[in-house]
Amino acid sequence: MKTIQVDTTARHEQIAKSILDAKAVGQDELLGAIDLGSNSFHLAIARLDHDEVRKIASISEKVQLAAGLDENNVLSEEAMQRGLDCLRRFAQHVTEVEPHRLRIVATNALRKAVNAQEFIRRASEVLPKPIEIIAGREEARLIYLGVSHSNASTDKRLVIDIGGGSTEFIIGQGFEPIETESLQMGCVAFTRKFFADGKITAAAFEKAAKATQAELLSIAKRYKKVGWDNAIASSGTAKAARLVLQELGLADEVITLGGLEMLKQKLIKLGHIDRIEFAGVKAHRQAVFPAGVAELLTIMQTLGIDELGYSDGALREGVMYDMLGRLDDEDVRDRSVTALAQRYSMDIKQAGRVTTACARLFDEAKDSLGLDKEDGDLLRRAASLYEIGLAISHSNYHKHSAYLLEHSDIAGFSQAGQARLAQIVLHHRRKLKGDTLETVEQLGGRKLAYLCLILRLAVQANQSRTTKAAPIMLRVVRPNDWRVSVGAGLHADLITAQLQTDVAQFAKWGVSLQVI
Repeated sequence: MKTIQVDTTARHEQIAKSILDAKAVGQDELLGAIDLGSNSFHLAIARLDHDEVRKIASISEKVQLAAGLDENNVLSEEAMQRGLDCLRRFAQHVTEVEPHRLRIVATNALRKAVNAQEFIRRASEVLPKPIEIIAGREEARLIYLGVSHSNASTDKRLVIDIGGGSTEFIIGQGFEPIETESLQMGCVAFTRKFFADGKITAAAFEKAAKATQAELLSIAKRYKKVGWDNAIASSGTAKAARLVLQELGLADEVITLGGLEMLKQKLIKLGHIDRIEFAGVKAHRQAVFPAGVAELLTIMQTLGIDELGYSDGALREGVMYDMLGRLDDEDVRDRSVTALAQRYSMDIKQAGRVTTACARLFDEAKDSLGLDKEDGDLLRRAASLYEIGLAISHSNYHKHSAYLLEHSDIAGFSQAGQARLAQIVLHHRRKLKGDTLETVEQLGGRKLAYLCLILRLAVQANQSRTTKAAPIMLRVVRPNDWRVSVGAGLHADLITAQLQTDVAQFAKWGVSLQVI
């Protein structure tokens, strides 16, 4: 599949001007989101206006990252370079956005790539923030958030987003998703499978349709049972299809099933992607357009959709609204933590005792250890969930807890965020190993190791599971030189003895612990 290079110099100059004009509003009002899709990379910059996200600049580039995945899901050097070149151009536009008001998320192509961390490592040299790989259902949640804010409605809606490597399906009402799914089908993936030679045939459409039907089997019955009042699509495939149907006089504002069926026949008559000359299909979308139409048509047929609306808001808008919630202390991650604690019947009182101890220890150590609010939030969430593995087994429950946290679909968290949460929980008990420290530091640096140790201290101090237990205090002389003391209270001698058994464990991770 050929990759078409597009000269975006003029567009980037317009973006730069828009951002400079927006500086008059104030830098602290700007929000930024970068979405690394399987087909396109998107950048959006907005300002906050009366609690609404007002987009001031956006740009998309067709990187076709998914096209660089081989049969073993290894991302090619050529594809990596296309992505890095694009990110270098994007990076020049986010210099006016405060880092805590910028998020960079990656979707299906990097979820699948076995060498994704190599790309992320190289991208970190270009970008001011690390890339977050998000799970499919988290991508679906964010897409719905973007659509629901861009197209306000109280109806129950089905949202469909066809990407390059995956397609997300969400049923929601208002701003709340009810069902979220991500299926392994997309316009780039289907182009490689069914239209790789550029020929547009009835047979290729049929094969793409059968593949789409096979994927939909897992959700069609359940989604139809939940039901929806109307359906709406986002993404480049839907946008291009809508524009072409309007161009051909086959539809007005909505995408119609009949119109798509006629468009399919017109594409088959054209016979090759090089002959696609619709004004609504940009040159760099020609190659993936037939596959996208085949998938969209089959989705509408299978789910019984006659008309499909369109939303210009999608993932990157959802990322910004989600980030706005975090800034306003309405963080979906905290709702997710509460839901997990309830699902696995956590001992809420014990979690509260450990969380309180963690907060106190964190405050005593944060300045000396260079920890910030985000670190404190991560530690608090880990303390709230450290015992969820007890729902599986008491034996090695810390391992079960870590597994659940790393591999569950948890709204609001990236894959890396869940992995860091799991590592903190994993190391709160039993022996520490020197070789596991490397894993911890690769995920979150030395700070993550410190968070693991702080939770460990808090749990040791609350083994008696009572609020009357003697409190512990922490003084950090130097980052790797800690002093812990036990105050007056119940089980003070026992707590002291337990802490002393951890001195050798802390030493394995390079921290000198003295119990005084």
